[in-house]
Order: sequence, then structure tokens, then C-alpha cells
Amino acid sequence: MPAPGPQTETASRSVAFVSLGCPKNLVDSEKMLGVLTGSGLRLVTEAEGGMGAGADAVVINTCGFLEASKQESLDVIGEALEHKKAGRIGRVVVAGCLVQRHRAKLLEWAPGIDAMIGVFDRDHILDAVAPNGAEREDLPGEGERPKYWIAGNALQAAKERGRDVVGLTVQGKDGKGVGYFEDDSHRVRLTPRHYAYLRISEGCNQRCAFCTIPSIRGKMRSKPLDAIVREAGELIDDGAFELNLIGQDTTSYGDDVGFGLNFDGAGGGGLPAMLRALNDVVADRAGASGGGWVRLMYAYPSNFSDEMIEAIAELPHVMKYIDMPLQHASDRMLTAMRRNVTSAHQRGLIERLRERIPGMALRTTFITGFPGETEEDHEQLLEFIDEVGFEMMGVFEYSREDGTPAGTMDQDPALHVPAEVKARRRDELMRLQQSVAFEQAAFLASQFDEKDPENTGLRFDVLIDEALESEGQATSGVGDGGRLHKGRAYFQAPQIDSVIYVQSRQRLSPGELVRCTVVGSDGYDLVAKPSEELAKRRSLPVIR
Repeated sequence: MPAPGPQTETASRSVAFVSLGCPKNLVDSEKMLGVLTGSGLRLVTEAEGGMGAGADAVVINTCGFLEASKQESLDVIGEALEHKKAGRIGRVVVAGCLVQRHRAKLLEWAPGIDAMIGVFDRDHILDAVAPNGAEREDLPGEGERPKYWIAGNALQAAKERGRDVVGLTVQGKDGKGVGYFEDDSHRVRLTPRHYAYLRISEGCNQRCAFCTIPSIRGKMRSKPLDAIVREAGELIDDGAFELNLIGQDTTSYGDDVGFGLNFDGAGGGGLPAMLRALNDVVADRAGASGGGWVRLMYAYPSNFSDEMIEAIAELPHVMKYIDMPLQHASDRMLTAMRRNVTSAHQRGLIERLRERIPGMALRTTFITGFPGETEEDHEQLLEFIDEVGFEMMGVFEYSREDGTPAGTMDQDPALHVPAEVKARRRDELMRLQQSVAFEQAAFLASQFDEKDPENTGLRFDVLIDEALESEGQATSGVGDGGRLHKGRAYFQAPQIDSVIYVQSRQRLSPGELVRCTVVGSDGYDLVAKPSEELAKRRSLPVIR
């Protein structure tokens, strides 16, 4: 019996979608899904057969940032091509960073792709999934080749779409940039309804020696403030309580389009102005809940100004949380990485943040095994982590990437750090962070006294992410057990940070904001109960 084939062209068309990589890539996927479903295409989910079996097309939005992410993307593409060969799906469309970075090699690695879309051309997704889509020049070479839409940069893409680009640039800091002209509205969100990612910019002005982002996404391009405000309102109206602000370098917002921090000579622009505008949007649309969170991700230390600190301190809907990758703490390594910052500057910034903003939560990431890293550099990083005590931290082993200065450095045997040394150093860094995080969580839990549950314990608003199947155990002085839920407080970003397990007598709903008391800890995570459930029941005297 032949394998079931995809639907014919005369039937209602369908598409499957696979999104890989970071939240920025996820926003691209959500936008493409919005275009596809808005045009009447039916979305085939994995539950309907895995890899969209029976779909007319499968779209794979790839990541190509690191060697490991490239391989993951190629594995998924290979799986899709096998399904196509077996007749279970129709076209295979590949989009995203891997296409933009490796378009010349991609067809050698994965022959059989039907269409390719670069990072500046996602609006051609309908052309790509259609068997007889809009005409586009074939890739050079003999034989039948896939259609492709891969603009070389944002300026070229803007010009192709009829925009006036006279006098505009993609230089990143000259105030004459073309900006982020794409439209991120009307997305089909892949996140839970109660939180969303809001892109404020694309590309990066930094020239870190290890990073491929500028070569893939280009220089910094800020999204217009009015577009950010409109999109935020749309996401809130769609049920998002938490807006996570993303970009490659969010602290440089506005520099490229003449709306940087000091565009008016008085510090009235840039990130602080954008945060104030978003705080106002959340306040205006908060409704009965009276709440709403704005969370800053992907900050860059060299650009973090006192004006930005003041904005975070003053604005009630902006979380007292910052995701700020520091990458290292040795001055030798920071210089070699081209980070344009010193260890002393990073220490001073962290001190100012914590002095000005009580309860400030800091998340960071580091790279270990960068070319030329010595044991002394590693020890300095360990000392820095122990001294600062980050609330959340991750570590990546250095990955050699072609076309980067660090990739060239790593080819020098005198600078290359062996894989086993990278792994050991990563383990040492994470063991240290584990001890720091466990101690922090245990301290928060220690503030609760089960003999006096009403008057002890730290209280936080917890955003419920999901209800779990299991139930909590009865605990003396705390409660009789109950349903378990997973949630987060202001100091925990979705997907990447620790969580709070909430034990409640009632079933709580995803997106519900619940005032909770921390009653325990479990490694990195906290355990809490709704504060109102800890109140003692008092009986009124019977009047006879």
C-alpha cells in the first residue's frame, strides 16, 4: 500500500512548522505563521503525525549561531527530507539564520530543499510554500534548483520593497539607519498566552570576536517606538501579562535611527524612553489585575547608563531584573573577546544596579575555553562569580565559528583550549554557581516559620505557567497537600531560569497572578503556597 501523500493543489492547503533557536528566531516563526494562517493555510501540528505528516509543506526556521545549532538544524532538515522522500509531506522550505549564513553550502549539506528564505525575506513565506509561487531567479548551477529569497542586507531588502532608502545606511550608530522596517504584528504566538517576546531591535553594533550575529543579521536596527507601543498593546490585548524585550543589544536601542539616549541633549531618548512608553501601555491596559510585567533581556554592559538604571528603578511595571551576558571577568579575556569593557567596569555597574534598585535580580552568561584562556583567567572568573553572587547564570563552552576573529585565533595550537579543559572549567563554574544559587534559595526559604505562617516568610507575586499532574505532600504547619503548579516571580524569566512550585488547595490557571509565601526550597527552585491559604482559620465565639 503506498504511503499517504500530501493534499492535492485543489484541496485546502496545509503547512507544518518547526521553529529552532532563540526567542528572536521564535518571533520570526510566529510572524511567518501569522502570514500563512492568515492566508487560509491550515497548520498541521506534530500531534497529527509528527513532522507534519500529510502537510503540503513543512517550514523549518533554522538557527546557525553555533556549530551545535547548525547541526541541530541540519538534522531536522534531514528528517523532513526523509518524510518528503517517503511521500508523507510535500515541499521542504528552509528559512532563518542557517540559510543567511551558509546559503552557498546548504544545498550540498541537504539536497532536496524546495525553497530557502533569508532573515530579511520572511514576507516571501507564501511564495516559498506554494508549488507555483511568485517567480524568483533560480540559484546558479545546472539542473533544477530551489527558489530562494535571500537579501544581502537590510538596505537591499528595504529597497526591493519600494522603500525610499536615499541617505539611509546600515552602519548601526550614525543616526541615519534604515531601522527595523519589518512588521512583527499579527503573529501566531508559540508561547503560552500569558507571556510574549517583544523584539525592539535587530542586529548588533558590537564586534565581539566570537560572535556571528552581525554577519548574519547585520548591524543594529531599532524598531520605531510607535511600532513597539502598538505591538505591545496588541500582545496585551491578546492575553500577554508579561512582555520580554529582546534584541541582540537592547541597551543600544535608538542609536542607529537618531533616537539614542542623548539624541535631544538631555537623555530623553533611547532605552529609558522606550521603557517609559511601555510602562504607560501596560498601566493603561492593566485592567482589573492592576498588573503587567516588562522584562529587559540581552543588555550590554558597556552601554548601560545611569539613566537606564533610574528608569528601571522608577517604573513599576518594569521588572527589577536584567539579563546581561558578561562573557568573562578577566581583563585579558575581555580584551581578546573585544567586549570594550573591563572587569572593574562590570563590577561597578553591578554595584550601582544593586545599590539603586533593592531586590535587583541579575542573570548572566559566560564563555569558558575562549582561545588563549589560561588557568589564571579561569580563576579570576571563579572569584568574580563568587564575589557577585548572580541570581541566575549559564556557561557556554567556546565554539569555533568560521569567519570570526576568535575562530582564526582558535586555529593557533598555542591558543586553542582542549575540549576536556573546557568541560572541566565549565563544570567548576557551574558547581560554584550551583552552591551560590542553592544558598540563595535556602536563605529565602528560611524566612518562613511553619509555627507562625501568617507573619513569617517572603511574599511574591507568582505568575502561574502551568498546572502539574502531581500533587504536593502534606507538610506540618504548612498545609494538607494540594495541587502543584509551576510559576515564576519577577526574578525569573521564562524557559531559562529557576521556577517556583506552588502548592494550592485550588487549581490555579496559567496566566493567573497569585500572591504567594515561600515555604521551602528544592535546589535552584522555590516552593510556595498562596498566602491566603496560610491564614489561620479563626472561629467566632458562639453567642447564646
